[in-house]
Amino acid sequence: MTTLLLKDADVLVTMDAERREIPGGGVFIRDGVIEAVGPTPELPTTADEVVSLAGCVALPGLVNTHHHMYQSLTRAIPGAQDAELFAWLRRLYPIWAGITPEMIRVSTLTAMAELILSGCTTSSDHLYLYPNGARLDDSIEAAATIGMRFHAARGSMSVGESQGGLPPDRLVEDERTILKDTRRLIETWHDPKRHAMQRIVVAPCSPFSVSRDLMREAAELARQYKVSLHTHLAENDNDVAYSREKFGMTPAEYAESLGWVGHDVWHAHCVKLDTPGIDLFARTGTGVAHCPCSNMRLASGIAPIPAMREAGVPVGLGVDGSASNDAGHLLGETRQAMLLARVGFGPAAMSARQALELATLGGARVLNRDDIGALAPGMSGDIVAFTTNGLDLAGAAVHDPVASLVFCTPQNVRHSVINGKRIVGDGQLLPVELPALIEQHNRLARELINSRH
Repeated sequence: MTTLLLKDADVLVTMDAERREIPGGGVFIRDGVIEAVGPTPELPTTADEVVSLAGCVALPGLVNTHHHMYQSLTRAIPGAQDAELFAWLRRLYPIWAGITPEMIRVSTLTAMAELILSGCTTSSDHLYLYPNGARLDDSIEAAATIGMRFHAARGSMSVGESQGGLPPDRLVEDERTILKDTRRLIETWHDPKRHAMQRIVVAPCSPFSVSRDLMREAAELARQYKVSLHTHLAENDNDVAYSREKFGMTPAEYAESLGWVGHDVWHAHCVKLDTPGIDLFARTGTGVAHCPCSNMRLASGIAPIPAMREAGVPVGLGVDGSASNDAGHLLGETRQAMLLARVGFGPAAMSARQALELATLGGARVLNRDDIGALAPGMSGDIVAFTTNGLDLAGAAVHDPVASLVFCTPQNVRHSVINGKRIVGDGQLLPVELPALIEQHNRLARELINSRH
């Protein structure tokens, strides 16, 4: 049995049922699970490891609900910098065809390092192309190396250009192969228990890259194994037009017709989700991964997040792929979610604390988990702490240290604990040597783009 005491935070943001913010608060963790939360004098005084959070705001680990980690190899690619979604994909698909298993592993480590340092402790990743022997296992093994709580989404594309889809034919897979490999991954890697570090998600890529049959069979497979479902939906006007032309339905109607609604389903983006779609998602508990930076980068639009929240739709945050963001800073995404909501819907559309709730409890609900997103006895031991005495928060933290995390320049974490283990200490990422990882990642990024010439 191992114990960890985190104590003396300037403010401990619990996100518990009472939304308590505890001055001088702390958390006592035993074997990866929170045992006690409260003012430091009320906690046990000894543990196997004791960490002072003085000078910090501590909160539940942030939850990232949508990413394509391999895309960190192709950030800011010329020719894709000023394109909307479909043109952006057509520019990048041929480059991604050169991805190798090593590139998947290293890009996953790099993306996870960036996420962890930004306050993220749980992330989903949607890997939907598998050229040159790449497998989802490469991502899963990287997550175990760095210690991140991980929802690995087995994406897929089965409808290539010759069949009216968007991706090149050489990047699509046979649907029997997709379903067989998805079954293998669930049986090999999925952990359904509370506090699980590894789960598998069934995730055909999008309505414009897979068939109706695959969407329907994927949903049946997921429910047979009681795992979650994930895809892209209603991302921009072209996406909606494709759905109307090919299926004669709105994206939400299409999803419903195939069984892709329910508490075990979440869709990325939903920028163009209409009012009937919002009502459908609220009624069925279908979740949304809100990706504000990517939606702005690709000029997709402003998702109606205030209306979704008002209706009761589960909403979490996602940084999306690093080639459409081009960052993976989840606290930065939290800030952007607040600002974009205000641009679209007025200054009271989203508060700093509401944005933090999207990044914690909201993400947990979207991923269909009841063990992360809050600091309370019985919850997973995932907690992050941000320093508030630096230059960027000067004059803000003295007034409202919690809101300052969102209003001011996004910080990197001082400390991060995942599953009761220290992953970041005093601002340093502990499981991997970051300079060496960055050098390796940059070498592979050059190899990938040079393989096209």
